[in-house]
Amino acid sequence: MKKILFLISIITLLFSSCASYPTSRQSGKDDTAYLLFVSPKTYSGEYVDVYIDNDIHFQAKVVKEKKAKRKGNLYSINTGKRNIKVKYNGTVLYEKNIFVSTQETKIITLP
Repeated sequence: MKKILFLISIITLLFSSCASYPTSRQSGKDDTAYLLFVSPKTYSGEYVDVYIDNDIHFQAKVVKEKKAKRKGNLYSINTGKRNIKVKYNGTVLYEKNIFVSTQETKIITLP
């Protein structure tokens, strides 16, 4: 009986000495949001021109809608209210004012 009580007290002592707080701390999330461009058929695999607030321009690869969760290319943008315009060969496919918050991924579905 004494051995069992001694064993229980040792185990309790070992567990009580463990740290109960996280050992790594996160200072804060980046003030960044993400865009993902998807299309069911027509534009999947193609590159489109993306304009943000008429001053930032880049090309983005469109992924097939079914594969977006596994193989999507995320493009980072600043958070807040943004005007997004997507063009393909000079034709406007998508234009909208959106609001994105920190660490949010906005999925832009093209026709």
